[in-house]
Amino acid sequence: MLRLFLISLLCFSLYSMSAVANQQERSKPLRIAVAANFTPVLKVLLSDFTAQTGIKSQIISGASGAMFLQIKHGAPFDVFLSADSRRPKELEKIGFTLANSRRTYATGQLALYSSTLQSLEQLSPKPGQGAEQISEQYFAIANPDIAPYGKAAKEALIHLGLWQSYQDKLIKGINIGQTFSQIRSKAVNSGLVANSQLVLNNLSGVIIPSTYHQPIEQQLVIMKASNNQLAAKKFADFLLSEKNQAIIVSYGYAQAKQASE
Repeated sequence: MLRLFLISLLCFSLYSMSAVANQQERSKPLRIAVAANFTPVLKVLLSDFTAQTGIKSQIISGASGAMFLQIKHGAPFDVFLSADSRRPKELEKIGFTLANSRRTYATGQLALYSSTLQSLEQLSPKPGQGAEQISEQYFAIANPDIAPYGKAAKEALIHLGLWQSYQDKLIKGINIGQTFSQIRSKAVNSGLVANSQLVLNNLSGVIIPSTYHQPIEQQLVIMKASNNQLAAKKFADFLLSEKNQAIIVSYGYAQAKQASE
């Protein structure tokens, strides 16, 4: 009889502890640092995540490079959704991430967005036209030094042999979100943006062949210092599920591959 009582008491204690953990998980917002290009898609997906799990979230959006530095200086993020793989790998290398949490959640696509150009060929000089004439108007890209889509844009322009020609006319946004806004508002006529931005806003552009730049492999990591790791793991599993990966592709991303070493 005493044994049965003790077993019942143990089960009740475990149940109570689990209930408390679940309650704490749901009451504490999950702090997600996310690259600007993926923020609109994340907002769409999070409504379903909250409905399924009861876990609330807080989005901090910006340039991957800037958020990487914030994390290194102690920013209290639970999950980092970068627009590249380099920074998650660096955080993993210096011991800032939960073991084996680095995964590729999306593969970005770069696109030409313009109110005056309809093809990549129009970026290059026509026969008899001087190279200086192709850059009469300003051209927008994200900053190659801090934004992964900016780095890919620079690589694409180098591939096309146009990087030097466009140097004096480049308008470099802090992140790809700012670059998209500059072109959409017609402050700048043309530039290279994330294809997902065009899809989300029902706009048309020209996808840049993936061979023109290094893959835009967007990876996530869970932060080792997070006090909300259980919720973070649930979120990562949710994002990487077959259903949500298909949704991400439908928003203008390429099929994601497994995280590379």
